[in-house]
Amino acid sequence: MDITMVGTGYLGATHAACMAELGHRVIGIDTDATKVEALNSGRSPFYEPGLDELLAKHTTTGRLRFTTDPAAASAARLHFLGVGTPQHPGSDEADLSALHAAVASLVPHLEGEHTLVGKSTVPVGTARALAATLPPTITLLWNPEFLREGHAVADTLRPDRIVIGGDGDILDELYAPLGRPIIHTDWETAELVKGAANALLATKVSFINGVATMCDAVGANITELSRALGLDHRIGPHFLAAGLGYGGGCLPKDTRSFRHQAASLGAESTAHLLQAVDAINTERRTRVIDQIRALQPQRVAILGAAFKPGSDDVRDSPGLAIAAALDCDVAVADPLAPGYLDVDCALDGADVVVLATAWPDYVNLDPEWAKKKVRSPRIIDGRYALDATAWRQAGWIVM
Repeated sequence: MDITMVGTGYLGATHAACMAELGHRVIGIDTDATKVEALNSGRSPFYEPGLDELLAKHTTTGRLRFTTDPAAASAARLHFLGVGTPQHPGSDEADLSALHAAVASLVPHLEGEHTLVGKSTVPVGTARALAATLPPTITLLWNPEFLREGHAVADTLRPDRIVIGGDGDILDELYAPLGRPIIHTDWETAELVKGAANALLATKVSFINGVATMCDAVGANITELSRALGLDHRIGPHFLAAGLGYGGGCLPKDTRSFRHQAASLGAESTAHLLQAVDAINTERRTRVIDQIRALQPQRVAILGAAFKPGSDDVRDSPGLAIAAALDCDVAVADPLAPGYLDVDCALDGADVVVLATAWPDYVNLDPEWAKKKVRSPRIIDGRYALDATAWRQAGWIVM
């Protein structure tokens, strides 16, 4: 099958490469010429395990190529839309301008019968409004993605489920080799399921972080509490790691967008719930900032710029948010995100160390070695991930 993928960020580049892996001929379209050049040379502009291998493989076989020219879409009949839908500045509402621009650039090149498939995360009602602007020869489906950064290739090729909103069976043929459950539904349900999924995951993270605040107040062990909760099959262990909260390019903005939609649809209690979820997430960062300020350090080492281990994505990074709020010298380390220090340099002369991202390199640091680097052996375990006993035995104050 001939396919185009409009937008080649985390979602689009991964989807394009995975569709080529399934044997399809894929053209990726993007307005960013630098990104297109990198992708055509088999290199991803961002870190995603397994993606570079697929890009190199299929740009070589000829199944996959990238261009800035939307006219290239005329060679296909199936077109995926995977452009960004960021949060509007100063608002919780999603910005759909890139989506509308992508459709406007694509449609003039589509003669005859075509299918557009939205994969971007959008507010409910977007697909129905978009369909009203399309010619009758174009069918619109909505097929939300459920990818995790650091696992995007596996999540595309082995998804838990596939959701298809709208009328049309072309995606059943496309995804048949995956052998995964397919849920056929309407546009509105397909749009809402993605926002609901991310809002629920964010709620789970904020709930355990709210409980962590309670544990801190009475000296209880949040790690053991989380494990006890996770062993309940009704709850499960996922997204119960307490710490500095969620970040990245999806959960923060998707949860805020879903809250905005809930309020606009009259679901006020749901909107208030999600407002609390967001507030708890912010509060966890603020607590650490206040801890640091109370210590009056001259230099702080932040271990972790990426919002989570296994990714180089620094969007809405808890560690960087903390760094930006401090009025002292701050050194930020990360083993993968470009432009940051190595841990050796970051620790040098620090009065306070903050574990902001639970990278194995940092969780498994030798506390005796680290103590020799810093000026004052004080560490804030922002991820409840360190062996506090071992660090204290090495002479550290663990907070």
